[in-house]
Amino acid sequence: MYRDDMKRAEQLLREFKGEDYTFGEKALEKIGKYSDRVGKSIAIISGRTGHRLGIVDTVTEIMTGKGIKVLDVFDGARPNTPREDVYRLAYQLSRSGCEGVVAIGGGSCLDAAKAALVLSIYGGVIDDYFGTGRVTEKSGGERIPLIAVQTASSSASHLTKYSNITDMVTHQKKLIVDESIVPRGAVFQYDVTRTMPPNFTKDGALDGIAHCWEVWMGATGKDYYQRVSEVAYLGIKLIVNALPEALKDGENLEARYALGLGTDLGGYSIMLGGTNGPHLGSFSLVDVLTHGRACAVLNPYYTVLFSSAIQDQLRRVAEIYVDAGFMRESEKGLTGRRLAEAVAGAMIRFSESIEFPTTLEEAGATREHIERMIRAAKDPQLKMKLQNMPIPMDAEAGDVDRLMKPTLEAAYTGDLSLIPEI
Repeated sequence: MYRDDMKRAEQLLREFKGEDYTFGEKALEKIGKYSDRVGKSIAIISGRTGHRLGIVDTVTEIMTGKGIKVLDVFDGARPNTPREDVYRLAYQLSRSGCEGVVAIGGGSCLDAAKAALVLSIYGGVIDDYFGTGRVTEKSGGERIPLIAVQTASSSASHLTKYSNITDMVTHQKKLIVDESIVPRGAVFQYDVTRTMPPNFTKDGALDGIAHCWEVWMGATGKDYYQRVSEVAYLGIKLIVNALPEALKDGENLEARYALGLGTDLGGYSIMLGGTNGPHLGSFSLVDVLTHGRACAVLNPYYTVLFSSAIQDQLRRVAEIYVDAGFMRESEKGLTGRRLAEAVAGAMIRFSESIEFPTTLEEAGATREHIERMIRAAKDPQLKMKLQNMPIPMDAEAGDVDRLMKPTLEAAYTGDLSLIPEI
């Protein structure tokens, strides 16, 4: 159904990562090609999937065969990468004396491995590294000695410069953004995701859509617009078409492969540009929503807010939702805010089709969560998300209260009319 799209996605990923990335059929067997990038002794950090599917044993056997000592195997991180897990791993890595790490898991595990390696090598506390380029100030641009083995079609952390860390006391995520934490090698054998349960599959897929759509929205007028238009469009198309098939039959390997490619293109997208409002809001919803669901709830409402700046993106993405049956053919001819509302409606119907909540209230959020999101948006360490918006916001000029707050009220109630005109 999407063979041609998959072939083009493979080409794009090879252009993006070159020899640093091995993906697809039997990819795990080729991890040895990266053995000289992490020193002569390593620790393995693994989530449950790595143990359950025997990936830890496979990696250990291959690396040992390459003359690399595997000193220890440490448990990965809990969902949302709590900062306590990062500190525990940093301590374990320091005690082990390893020269490098192979991390096996989904986004939370890989994000934790990135941050823990930074702390074990450069010291300090995690707050020292939140924001953009703070690791590079210590590393001089050298990448951390990490090989990432992805096991979930979701965050694409194995390909990116991002590490999300959560303070479980305040229920607030913060972000390390730095080229120095991009893994030196990455592996993703897409068929390992066939054991992903339906809810995890949904969460990861919608995270991938959010990566593509938010970066694409924010790319208006940028020199990388044409490239991200192709990458993001193809990523969204693959996910929208493949997710229903994967949910119908978890063993459908073509659908699993397509989801892996689609979410990887989400990773490509966030290396071209940055996410914005929905991701920023999701960081404050960790106590009530998974990341993918939070982004899925918020994206339709920000789509309407930014309508005046994203008309080309709206026309293109409408084609996907029309072909998938979530939008009427006649709506493709709309313009302005009406087109944005039609696309937002299609996004909402897609979420309803996979039994996702479509408003913050339905998702279990409270008005206190809205206040939490507003406070987070004014945090200087998260300023990048405001700057990444198609119409950048300035917290000091009052844009967060004037534009973001009513948009979040709309997301809470489902009333698109509350979203201000820009």
